[in-house]
Amino acid sequence: MINKKIGFIGAGNMAYSLVGGLTATGVSGENIWVSDPSADKMTQMADNFGVNVCQSNNALVQSVDIVILAVKPQQLAQVCKDISEDVQQNKPLMISIAAGVLSKDIEIWLNNDSINNALALVRCMPNTPSLVQSGATALYANSHVSDEQKTLAESILRAAGLTLWLDNENDMDAVTALSGSGPAYFFLVIDAMEKAGVQLGLDEKTAHLLAIQTAFGASKMALESDDSPETLRKKVTSPGGTTEKAIGILQEGQLETLFAKALEGARDRSIELAKILGN
Repeated sequence: MINKKIGFIGAGNMAYSLVGGLTATGVSGENIWVSDPSADKMTQMADNFGVNVCQSNNALVQSVDIVILAVKPQQLAQVCKDISEDVQQNKPLMISIAAGVLSKDIEIWLNNDSINNALALVRCMPNTPSLVQSGATALYANSHVSDEQKTLAESILRAAGLTLWLDNENDMDAVTALSGSGPAYFFLVIDAMEKAGVQLGLDEKTAHLLAIQTAFGASKMALESDDSPETLRKKVTSPGGTTEKAIGILQEGQLETLFAKALEGARDRSIELAKILGN
């Protein structure tokens, strides 16, 4: 169990999800601090999880062992600059869940520019299913993060779902394309199947429920099976059957090539946005 004091700068949906997951796994709300410009959001956190609320980000940094930066990417530079002096004094483990912002830029904003100012920083890329504790989060640690701190960071993010470590921060752009943006791809497929079902004569409610449950069931099978998705697909594709007919049409439309192009575009845009946010 995590026995460190954890602070969240930002009380948005992702922070709420992580706090909910942490308290559900036994972390006491008394060991969690939250700061946010919205008094209503902090009150909601305090009422639901028994966390401590701070009136300033600086007060939070002074009170905890771990600081989670859970603000919008466009706000991160100013937030980091405002707390840099307290961060340098207290030396907490810093965890950023702000999408697209590179570690080197966060380090600069926190005045992490020399051996004496070195800070342990973990950058994370969670996705939106984290809001229902079913997320996928990639983590990257800078050279100052100890093994113990890596375990702490992983334990916190695991409260929202699956976690895995990256050795190369550049891989975060591919992660963004695959799992960061990925839920939207599946929502698009579910929506397309639902609409196709209606066109075939099903009522909207029936098509909606069948499309969603089918997506859930297929994902659960893929997650729990030792077989690859390709093998699972082949097992349910009988020669000359209905599934083979549908799969053939999708392959004729070069679905796999289209997905490859889509993810490449998302990756390239992730690289572009990181440069913009860093400036």
